[in-house]
Amino acid sequence: MDRRESSASQETFVSLQKLDPSPIESPQYELNKELPELPADSPPSRSSTLGLSGSGHSSVYYLTRLQKYSSYVFTVYASIHLTNTSIIPLLTRSVPASEPYLLLTRPYYQSFPFEPLLITLPIATHILSGLALRIHRRNANLARYGASSLSVSSRLEKRLKVWPAVSWSSLSGFVLAPLVIGHAFTNRLLPWIYEGGSSGVGLGFVSHGFANHPVVSWTGYVALVGVAAGHFVWGVARWNGWMPVGNSKKAKRRWWTINGISAGLAALWMAGGLGIVARGGKADGWVGKGYDSLYAKIPLLKL
Repeated sequence: MDRRESSASQETFVSLQKLDPSPIESPQYELNKELPELPADSPPSRSSTLGLSGSGHSSVYYLTRLQKYSSYVFTVYASIHLTNTSIIPLLTRSVPASEPYLLLTRPYYQSFPFEPLLITLPIATHILSGLALRIHRRNANLARYGASSLSVSSRLEKRLKVWPAVSWSSLSGFVLAPLVIGHAFTNRLLPWIYEGGSSGVGLGFVSHGFANHPVVSWTGYVALVGVAAGHFVWGVARWNGWMPVGNSKKAKRRWWTINGISAGLAALWMAGGLGIVARGGKADGWVGKGYDSLYAKIPLLKL
């Protein structure tokens, strides 16, 4: 057996020596085709939920966890805000009766350090980590399929698609970001610039805006609440591994469940916001004039 293997290896060696050298042609990439995406990140295992054990993790590992846990932190504020602006007005059936509850909890999330810790930093971290993940996956696609050396003009000319597909969660996040910024500008930043703070801005300020600018207010509020509810619920499903995959009965049941919860959350949010606060009417006297002066500072409001 050993002799046979030895003679076979010698014959192979001799045949390799007798091969004539020939040039090797480099493969031509079909760059006009869409590149397949890298596999999506799987949800973290429950044994290492915080990601503190182990070492040698990639940047995707840490960016994903930054995006995930920043959303959990912001959920604390969102729950309080939903209670003050929708559930309590729905229970009291009155804007003036609901104002004291908003004023009671406002110092806990509109003062330092709670406001940056619960609102500003989590939102900024969530958005920036999401953008960084998309850029990282785009660069990984370029490196994986040998297109990193091409110029941007060449990629556009050949219609090379290297960016990852935009999921519903990502799309709703892109739409939600300017809506949240506009909401924060109107109710927080604008009073702080012109009045030194937002202590005089509450549910009555929102009711006044609905009464004087109904089209802009209703459109903006419905868009904000509808997109936010879907983004929140689908985000929770994604972080916990509940996303529907495929066309099985289980996947369809999950799809309907997630959308049903999203619709229910949006309906609850709108019931108090649109059903009570939006119908609160205009403010009278000097309070109403103060509200008018603030709304007049909003760009493009009268267009």
